[in-house]
Amino acid sequence: MLAQRLIERKRDGGRIEPGEWRALVLAYAAGHVPDYQMAALLMAAFLRGLDRGETVALTEAMMASGLRLDLSHLRTPRVDKHSTGGVGDKVSLVLAPLIASLGVTVPMMSGRGLGHTGGTLDKLESIPGMRTDLTMRQSIVQLERIGCVLIGQTEEIAPADKKLYSLRSATSTVESIPLIASSIMSKKLAEDLTGLVLDVKRGSGSFMPDLERGLDLARTMIELGADHGCPVVALVTAMDRPLGRASGNALEVEEAIHALRGEGPPDLMRVTYALGAEMLQIAGVASSREAAWRDMEVAISSGRAAEKMREIIDAQGGNGGVVDDPSVLPQASACELYDAPRRGFVARVEPRAVGRGVVALGGGRQRLDDAVDPAVGFVITAKPGDWVEQGEPLATIFARDASGIETGRASLREAIAIAEEAEPPLPLVSHRVTVAGVEAYES
Repeated sequence: MLAQRLIERKRDGGRIEPGEWRALVLAYAAGHVPDYQMAALLMAAFLRGLDRGETVALTEAMMASGLRLDLSHLRTPRVDKHSTGGVGDKVSLVLAPLIASLGVTVPMMSGRGLGHTGGTLDKLESIPGMRTDLTMRQSIVQLERIGCVLIGQTEEIAPADKKLYSLRSATSTVESIPLIASSIMSKKLAEDLTGLVLDVKRGSGSFMPDLERGLDLARTMIELGADHGCPVVALVTAMDRPLGRASGNALEVEEAIHALRGEGPPDLMRVTYALGAEMLQIAGVASSREAAWRDMEVAISSGRAAEKMREIIDAQGGNGGVVDDPSVLPQASACELYDAPRRGFVARVEPRAVGRGVVALGGGRQRLDDAVDPAVGFVITAKPGDWVEQGEPLATIFARDASGIETGRASLREAIAIAEEAEPPLPLVSHRVTVAGVEAYES
């Protein structure tokens, strides 16, 4: 009766009290509330919204459904980073070992790809032997030993959120700011962090293309962090074109390894350094953005960041030799160039079309239980604003077979537009959001 009563109240624009959220969420996690009732409540919340008190209550209820990491015995600051998702976004693969190599503990909990966006866990698991399903105890031991762990959400941490996330995906209730914020923050606050940095994507390839909605989401998560004593900073970054060159799990791991060795694409490094500088400052190990950038550049040029990545991979059962030889990653059976059909400016590289193309090749999923081919995808060298000649290579397609090559060609024809002129793309980093408010990001 509790669920039905709350569905009716929220449907009619009413408010659900903190104790009611807790009782409902715990009952759902225990299997006492069926999916069809929770789906109805999610839709009511999606349409009617949640106020700040309700968002806080839902976040805390999901945290209460599981255990929390206790890292208070560690003497180092504990900082994580979260991205709202995009295409070609392999920043976490570079950032986690980079920041850990500079004395910050990084307990990074990530997700899988869904829809047109890739997932950090799928990318990591393209490394032979790599495990991301560590228990809470195993994660703590690894953090104590090497200062970084790269895992997925376990059954121990916010299990109610894990169930709700799948249900939201199946019921078209994903794009709700309170539901997104409470989902993200219930997991991040359970990591016992001393700071969190958010990468909020804007542009056509993001889940929230509109800038104002992205800023609202950032503010909501910053408020949730402040309510729980966890400082949060958000940067708004561009997702109107893929980030870096590679899109596809193993291809993105290879690009991340090149980045850790000082050979990363400029746009990927720009976003990585911007987010990393915020992590180092919020951790208190860098006094300024400029000092943080210098420290990161040294960590990469000296090989410390790449060596930390090797440590993480080895610790989680993977083949750390991938850091020296990325060819141990899964390799596509078919590979072919995609050439410019005409001369002109690259007017658009549409990230959603690229992401959908990776899925069509078998490298992504529409449902959480879909199998993923780690080897397929694209390496796109063309960027918006580039001038190209007819027949000039714009990208490389990596596929299972000749049929996949044709699927990839069709996707790239949709994604890459060549025209007589090109509008300038969004700035890679446009805004910085803190408890104090929103400011333009100064390059």
